[in-house]
Amino acid sequence: MKQSGSRPIWRQVPKGVWALGFVSMLMDISSEMIHSLLPLFMVTTLHASSLSIGLIEGAAEATALIVKVFSGVISDYLGKRKSLALLGYSLGALTKPLFAVAASSGMILTARLLDRVGKGIRGAPRDALVADITPAEIRGAAFGLRQSLDNIGAFLGPLLAVGLMLSWANDFRAVFWVAVIPGVLSVLMLLFGVKEPPNLQRAQHGNPIKRSNLRRLGAAYWQVVAIGAVFTLARFSEAFLVLRAQQSDIALALVPLVMVAMNILYSATAYPFGRLSDRISHRTLLAWGLLVLIAADLVLASSTDWIVVTAGVALWGIHMGMTQGLLAKMVADTAPADLRGTAYGFFNLVGGIAMLLASVLAGLLWDRQGAAFTFYAGAGFCALALLMLVVRRKNRHD
Repeated sequence: MKQSGSRPIWRQVPKGVWALGFVSMLMDISSEMIHSLLPLFMVTTLHASSLSIGLIEGAAEATALIVKVFSGVISDYLGKRKSLALLGYSLGALTKPLFAVAASSGMILTARLLDRVGKGIRGAPRDALVADITPAEIRGAAFGLRQSLDNIGAFLGPLLAVGLMLSWANDFRAVFWVAVIPGVLSVLMLLFGVKEPPNLQRAQHGNPIKRSNLRRLGAAYWQVVAIGAVFTLARFSEAFLVLRAQQSDIALALVPLVMVAMNILYSATAYPFGRLSDRISHRTLLAWGLLVLIAADLVLASSTDWIVVTAGVALWGIHMGMTQGLLAKMVADTAPADLRGTAYGFFNLVGGIAMLLASVLAGLLWDRQGAAFTFYAGAGFCALALLMLVVRRKNRHD
């Protein structure tokens, strides 16, 4: 589909966004080769509990999102995005071998925290860089495209993991060693394939996090932060999707295919819904995303049959495609250009705290009440978030 009198939208997306998408894709291949197997590795090899997995996943993701505050602020202060992103991707690649040699849950926690520090360092500068180099009228499409490429890696990684597990008799550690290769390629792609925009603004009023700058972010931005936090509370770590699949009747080596299913749908829907977000009400699209997540939770709670579990995971992936690029676009649209790194940082700080709470709660419910209750609780949080969204919208019209 074309805009009137112009090239197709995907051809208008800057080359730097495409390159950043491929960087994300390679790192996701590396990360998902490990993460799609990690809950199984911890349960079957290290004999960890579901609560331990929830704590590790929540702490790891929260660490990544909290670190984004500092990297985003620094990128605004220096007017530099690429160098910080390069540091973060390099740290992510260097930590991959730690998973292969881990002998305890404590070592896994250390590896996950270091890996997620790398993610935190690169996340806000990378997202700000996408916003910096993309015209405002196609930002939704650009963020959707980057998410789509990212999630091609997110389903290729588990596919490779499954193939290698089948070929190497469920040798987790050998698969983890192979994951180092695409991580290194990601760093090389960023180093040689992405250029810093020449007109990047430094923060115009000194320290990006001083009170006057935080006020410049404005009420509209902080509303987006609040919406993002509520969404995160309603959506716990995908590690619990893997554990749900383990309860079905499929072979252990095939369990990571649930993440393949999720990320295929995420990848396939991120760009179309990103384009749609450039044309329709953001709140309408967010509300539909919540409805899809409620459906996913209810399906996952209803049965351990592998077909039912796969359907629930697929709905989860569609929800991600509908909402994640949209939230990134909403941050870019409401933050001043010279404070975008800081804006993404604070957005992800609040989301990180919400992710920690959601994942720990999911682990507790899983251990004490069972898997089905955990997903029913998730649907309840989604319904509450949807109600808040509807009430807020009604109040704005009154």
